[in-house]
Amino acid sequence: MNRFMQRLSRGFEYLIVLASVIMLGWGLLGSLEYFTGLAPLMRLQNAAFPPGMQTLHWILITASGATYLAGYVLRWSFTPIAMLVMFTALATMCAVQTFDMLENPDRYRNFAQECVNYIIISIYLFRSKRMRDRFGRITIEGGDRASLLSA
Repeated sequence: MNRFMQRLSRGFEYLIVLASVIMLGWGLLGSLEYFTGLAPLMRLQNAAFPPGMQTLHWILITASGATYLAGYVLRWSFTPIAMLVMFTALATMCAVQTFDMLENPDRYRNFAQECVNYIIISIYLFRSKRMRDRFGRITIEGGDRASLLSA
């Protein structure tokens, strides 16, 4: 069973890397289209979003993918915290888009699913042994926090 859990954890780790590559690519393509009008694969802009929201949308998506990939490759100890900040910004932006701009019938379900994904990934980044081994001390567990704070 332990070996199965290790494989599952490794699979989830690689899934987060893949999702970050997709986010970075999507953000770069969206930014290219937004700033130049070129849409090499398909149109990515959402007409329901005003220009300021569109700009923020592409900046946050690009930055979140780039932040995780850079942190992962460099084994940056603040990667979990940086991603928590990115997820908070993305969820906030998504909330504004969902409640103020979007009109599709699945918008609330999509918003909830996005937030659940952010929560699951955040818990994994902070609590899994695999991520503690990769990013180091910033992902310490419960009892160790008191001794660190008093040091």
